[in-house]
Amino acid sequence: MTGAVRIDRIDKRYDSEGGDVLALQAIEATIGEGEFVCLLGPSGCGKSTLLRIIAGLIPASGGRVLIGSQPVQGCGPDRAFVFQDYALFPWMTVQDNVGFGLAARGVPFEEQRRRALELLRVVGLAQFAEKFPHHLSGGMKQRVSIARALAVEPQILLMDEPFGALDAQTRSVMQEELLRIWARFRKTVIFVTHSISEALLLADTVLLMTARPGRIKSVLRVELPRPRDEGEPRMIELRRRLLAELSEEIARSMQQENEDASLA
Repeated sequence: MTGAVRIDRIDKRYDSEGGDVLALQAIEATIGEGEFVCLLGPSGCGKSTLLRIIAGLIPASGGRVLIGSQPVQGCGPDRAFVFQDYALFPWMTVQDNVGFGLAARGVPFEEQRRRALELLRVVGLAQFAEKFPHHLSGGMKQRVSIARALAVEPQILLMDEPFGALDAQTRSVMQEELLRIWARFRKTVIFVTHSISEALLLADTVLLMTARPGRIKSVLRVELPRPRDEGEPRMIELRRRLLAELSEEIARSMQQENEDASLA
């Protein structure tokens, strides 16, 4: 298996009462194995839709996604998804949540327990293995979600605004945690965010999307060593460039919403 991803002219249409809605149009991108990529764009531009197409959770209306040389035809063991709302099972212990995907694949029970506990050590939560999700803070729950995704040994981690519900301090800690985990396992990461700062702190490459229909407006390489300092002059310049481009698309998106409202 490989973690390289090729997005080849992806379109996505949805049926609605007012007719077809074109959510994504001719999306093209190539993501290298082990690369950390952030998808950035205004609300409603199709970032999460594109992520779900890559995951195989929903089909594209046109085009294709290739993992290595193989087209995506549904979900697969080479990809794991981390949601914003954690999606933990409240009736399972933390250790059982991490081992859930292994159980679903028929991994023997003792091996499930061993691998789940090993990953809980990696994310600093081994002492909470027998606790239930309601005992954990938001940041701890998200670390459990990341451990669960890693447990099935995917090549690609797909992350849909995983820190969006966290307070600013916890979000900063989780960004550092994620980079530490990424440096250790070197999975390909495709990470959806609304935050320019988050994208610049995390990504090797930022793919900036347009307002609906979502297209790739620009590709920004962030060739700066980690950890990164937001006050460093090169980071300030990259932020200025992204903000100017994103602001154009936010204005277009707001205009679309006003036009849609006037037609309703």
